[in-house]
Amino acid sequence: MLTLDAKPYPFVFSPAHTALLVIDMQRDFLLPNGFGEIQGGSLEAVQASISPVKKLLDSCRQARLPIFHTREGHKPDLSDCPSSKLIRQNGSPENAQYLKVIGDTGEMGRILVRGEKGHDIADELQPLPGEIVIDKPGKGAFWNTALMDKLKAKAITHLIICGVTTECCFATTLREANDRGFECCGIEEATAGYNDSFKCPTLDMIHWSEGLFGFIASLQPVVETLAPLASDDTTFGAGTLPQNLPAHYGGDLSISNLQSLYRKGLSPTTIVETILEKIEDYKHTDPAVWIHLETKALVMARAKEIEARWPDRTKLPPLYGVPFSVKDSIDVAGIPTTTACTPLARVPPKSSPSYDILLQEGAIFIGKTNLDQLATGLTGCRSPVGIPRSVFNHDYISGGSSSGSCVSVGAGLVTFSLATDTAGSGRIPAGFNGEVGYKPTRGLISCQGVTPACLSLDCVALIAGNVNDARTIWDLCMSYDEDDRYSKTAAPVQRHVNSTGPQAASFRFGIPPPESLAICSPDYRRLFNDAVTRLQALGGHLTPIDWSPFEQAGKVLYDGTFVSERLASLPDDWLDKNRDHLHPVIREIFDAVKARHSTAIEAYRDLQAKALYTRQAEKVFAYSSSGIDVVVVPTAPTHWTVEEVLADPIAKNSALGVFSHCANVLDLCAVAVPAGTYPVPKSSGESSSGRLPFSITFLGGSRLDAETLEIARRFEESMGERSGIV
Repeated sequence: MLTLDAKPYPFVFSPAHTALLVIDMQRDFLLPNGFGEIQGGSLEAVQASISPVKKLLDSCRQARLPIFHTREGHKPDLSDCPSSKLIRQNGSPENAQYLKVIGDTGEMGRILVRGEKGHDIADELQPLPGEIVIDKPGKGAFWNTALMDKLKAKAITHLIICGVTTECCFATTLREANDRGFECCGIEEATAGYNDSFKCPTLDMIHWSEGLFGFIASLQPVVETLAPLASDDTTFGAGTLPQNLPAHYGGDLSISNLQSLYRKGLSPTTIVETILEKIEDYKHTDPAVWIHLETKALVMARAKEIEARWPDRTKLPPLYGVPFSVKDSIDVAGIPTTTACTPLARVPPKSSPSYDILLQEGAIFIGKTNLDQLATGLTGCRSPVGIPRSVFNHDYISGGSSSGSCVSVGAGLVTFSLATDTAGSGRIPAGFNGEVGYKPTRGLISCQGVTPACLSLDCVALIAGNVNDARTIWDLCMSYDEDDRYSKTAAPVQRHVNSTGPQAASFRFGIPPPESLAICSPDYRRLFNDAVTRLQALGGHLTPIDWSPFEQAGKVLYDGTFVSERLASLPDDWLDKNRDHLHPVIREIFDAVKARHSTAIEAYRDLQAKALYTRQAEKVFAYSSSGIDVVVVPTAPTHWTVEEVLADPIAKNSALGVFSHCANVLDLCAVAVPAGTYPVPKSSGESSSGRLPFSITFLGGSRLDAETLEIARRFEESMGERSGIV
């Protein structure tokens, strides 16, 4: 924690949870003939604020704080501009000043209209790659914007605020942030307005009555407080890029480590060469990870492309040089999407939106990974390409259906993988490979370009080495897609942030009842108890819950008519024509689905049951004193060998999903996190040496992803360094 001298008393903040918010440093407000000058105020003070804002911005950048910029303005058709804002001042009976209004053409384009020159941020303060720009239609930065979601996605609880104008957008935003639970500190020299006589009273009102709305500090103490955090970006060599990895690399492909190395001058081509060599070596251990690998020439060309595109190592995008894989049910333009099923293979003309976003942010695509055929399965044993194995022990299953994705991350071949999750496909294999598997709330990441398994329940999943990496990818990929019929647009009722006091560290969680946990193996049951104890030590309050909606929703997925949706995206005669191309277990499952002869009446009953269980689950996560923050479950009940699964493929697969099946049915978010290891059971014979991973999953309410991820991160942090294969 850092302490900053401020009014009415010192401002205490954690850099890991603090962001700089720069308000409206736009040409329209700072330069002559812009909207600000039309308001009739003096530009002298706001122009003078550019230099201190720049000093503060530089200091926060050097300390690696997240940076947010806001811009006030409207859509070109002014459909988001209230009539009162448009005409009130102009409509004054004695108006002789407001000869132009919002939308009229000025010397810098249409006034306060997005995309115009005047609407953009001043040259001296232009955002760097990775900094977030919030376009707001009002004076406050939270109204009708994604600011709250973006702050929560980065686990921000404290804000340092600067910008213009003090009496208007600066003060309005700070007060809005205060209402939402953020601790805010305004910086006196780095804010200004058009009437100097308004500034002091506005700032005094913020810290009045022992900090009614927040804190006010001077610029220099902020700079001095943040100075020790300035990262060491000294290069490895003067004017040259190192040809060998530094000794402290240690195989760590986390985003933060790679970004640090790249800022110091390491070339992405060096990382890429190392990864490609490791991939070739790993084929001797497990040849079933990949369905498609990019050629070395293409990957090296991509590495050189991003080096040329971002030559300034102080201005790198968030995923610069970060290697990733893609599950082969997700489209990459020009590369066949096979879903491990030859008759369905096709070459898509365009990529999935999430893939395109990753490239825009500087990531390097390595290849497409193996999966249970048609993304149908949780074991990883249902692909004609081969059976991927757990990175912990070759005799044990990798889990599925995102088997190759999780092995590619768990074996240290890539930093993260784009996968999918319908019934646990992004969580079960993550648990069996010691990785983080995160399934966002359905509709937060576009499913365009994803071959359907169950279209109404599918979602993109993210496999990563740690929670922060998963959260970073989610934050970048999260956006509304009007072409995705299940994409979510309307924000729910926002929950406040607890930034100080005991509430900032406490949370409420529930677990399944003992009779539901009885399915777990003894090792899993013991380690789950340990995890519950650890959560309580972190400030978690174990709270009784109604487990029945979770249990019943899980049964609906495969015991009812929803399983029929696995055939709904295929032509009516597809199964009969392509039986010979199906994995035997997949063929048996599909035959059983057809043999049910499910009726429309049964389907509607299941839809009604789904709605009922969803509403009951919402009550469990209610925004009230009776609600909880997360439900914690074992990611799977046990970990089987490949031999055990092949001997009983359908029953073993069904049992694996007892704690995962419910999540998409109930529209929950979920993140699986490593929670320890245990000795390989002696019954495994020759493979009985070594250890196997255990994982727990945090289930959160719909669109409570940020809150759920932060609790998961705290648990992960308490576990210390993860045990995995690198």
